[in-house]
Amino acid sequence: MSDVQLRGPRPGDWGWIVSRHGALYFAEYGWGTDYEAYVAHAVGELAENFDPAREAVWIAELGGAPVGSIACARKDDETAQLRFFLAEPEARGRGVGLALIRACLEFATEVGYRRMLLWTCSGLVASRALYERHGFTLESEPGPFPYDATRTEQILARDL
Repeated sequence: MSDVQLRGPRPGDWGWIVSRHGALYFAEYGWGTDYEAYVAHAVGELAENFDPAREAVWIAELGGAPVGSIACARKDDETAQLRFFLAEPEARGRGVGLALIRACLEFATEVGYRRMLLWTCSGLVASRALYERHGFTLESEPGPFPYDATRTEQILARDL
């Protein structure tokens, strides 16, 4: 299918996740530095409080270069949160997203979570299709997306 390799985080990867989210979402959707600051804060919280027994982070590589990321973070004892999902444009359609989401779901199931949720917004068609392919459904739409007034904040979830 593809030559995607997944690995855990190494020094520099937390910053790469923040940087690529900021640059990519600006390039594709026009989101500003406030979105990048949100990602930086959330990545920092995960890194500082990281529990390898209940949480995991993967970097996807093609040809030894990072092209994607995802994290399984603890929301509560029963619920994991899929976070920081990203696939570089040149890597899309090559199995990167599938490999990352599957790794996240498998890990969450193995460590005993019963449910997984994720936070996204309307209009992200490709990622939404991947989420739905893996059993996620829309649980709620709390309101306008804080980083793009043309979109609606969405919570998707699925049982594990």
